Amino acid sequence: MTSSPTFKPALILHGGAGAIHRSTLPPDLYAKYHSSLLSYLRSTKRLLEDGAHAIDAAVHAVSLMEDDELFNCGRGSVFTSAGTIEMEASVMVTSARSENSVTNNSDSMKRGAGVICVRNVRHPIQLAKEVLVRTGQDENGNPVPGDDEGQDNGSMHSQLSGPYVEELARGWGLEFKPDEWFWTQKRWDEHQRGLRKPNCEYTSGPGLGLGHGYPSQGTVGCVCLDQWGDLAVATSTGGLTNKFPGRVGDTPTLGAGFWAEAWDVEGRNSTGQLEDMRYHPQMAQPPFRTSGSSKSIWDMTLVDCMPDLSPLFRDTFGAEPDTDMRTRSPPGEPFTDRKPKPLRPRKKRRAAAVSGTGNGDSFLRTAAARTTCAMMRFSKQTVSLSKAISAVAGADGELQRSAGRRWGKTGEGQGGIIGIEAVLDEDTIDESGLHRGKVAFDFNCGGMFRAWIEEDVDGRDIEHVMVFKEPYR
Repeated sequence: MTSSPTFKPALILHGGAGAIHRSTLPPDLYAKYHSSLLSYLRSTKRLLEDGAHAIDAAVHAVSLMEDDELFNCGRGSVFTSAGTIEMEASVMVTSARSENSVTNNSDSMKRGAGVICVRNVRHPIQLAKEVLVRTGQDENGNPVPGDDEGQDNGSMHSQLSGPYVEELARGWGLEFKPDEWFWTQKRWDEHQRGLRKPNCEYTSGPGLGLGHGYPSQGTVGCVCLDQWGDLAVATSTGGLTNKFPGRVGDTPTLGAGFWAEAWDVEGRNSTGQLEDMRYHPQMAQPPFRTSGSSKSIWDMTLVDCMPDLSPLFRDTFGAEPDTDMRTRSPPGEPFTDRKPKPLRPRKKRRAAAVSGTGNGDSFLRTAAARTTCAMMRFSKQTVSLSKAISAVAGADGELQRSAGRRWGKTGEGQGGIIGIEAVLDEDTIDESGLHRGKVAFDFNCGGMFRAWIEEDVDGRDIEHVMVFKEPYR
């Protein structure tokens, strides 16, 4: 673990997205959402400021929402067409630092994991975390000591489903609750209304009733950046109201409803072109001596085009250089024809983590979360996370286009994405000596419940809780 913080912590939460409108969100209900999201935001922020790992903070936030009946996860999960509750959850980690150390046992940890068709586990998100960190073996393939049987009973699988993963959860000591604990009047009423509505999105199946399946606008997620540059995303849901039993959505599917990755890049300037940075990282002068010179490129000599090595000379020898840097030697040493170190582009590392909410089948069809990060990573020009999210989940983005002529009729394509981008580069260091992450989000539907913290122009942390594009009134 790095001895001192290198990043200022950042986080953002979402509580669902879909056809949310002011007419269907009265002030008293909005106040409940606002109070819950603000409380969970503050609680998670305190953990990060106290030095918690990103994954622990993200799972903490989602665990709180899984106990809140307002949200479609955990206790507030929706019902399938058969009147049962089947939950899904996922976690994924990455790091802006080259040494990926998101937890104490990160050398053998999987990057992402999802759990599917989970019943009676109070906190599916905690089960997803256990699947992530328990590999059952070390980096050499040897059994890992853990439970009474001598190993942690984990595996390298990234997705586990149904009764088997619930059995693992019992062995790992996770808390279980009876069916009645998950039953809520609100979700039951939605289930009954859905069974009476005409089928508009999913076809009926034998013995499954109508199988309507419509967004419940309550999937939750959290993205955190911790003090050491590690990023984590945690997402949890009960799925679509009246979905077919056994349906697998985007929430537990890597690359669809969640994703996190990091990559090394050459330094780029504001136009997206590779920067011509000098070998010494502290140099800030123009790259060539021609700045301010009246010489044309045809009149320049080799000396004119040499890098200005004055800062490097001062740092190394504590003195100003001679006019001709090639003939200068350290004090007390004989004359040598010293050659400057070669130029090399500055390296930087980018990382991003995202969580989606909305019509999960559309997220699956477009691999929405991974597509967002791929736009950042593989574009020829530098693309911010904010622009990438808008290209996928914003108006006229990939999600909306995936619905085709069904857009606006079935709920298909609706959704939103939240995320955090972190860059390890000297340009992102502020006066406090810490790097800063950037929170981003967008959605293409009526609203998306979200809460986040950002700095104002004076460097003060400002808390935000919103559902629409504009403030709730």
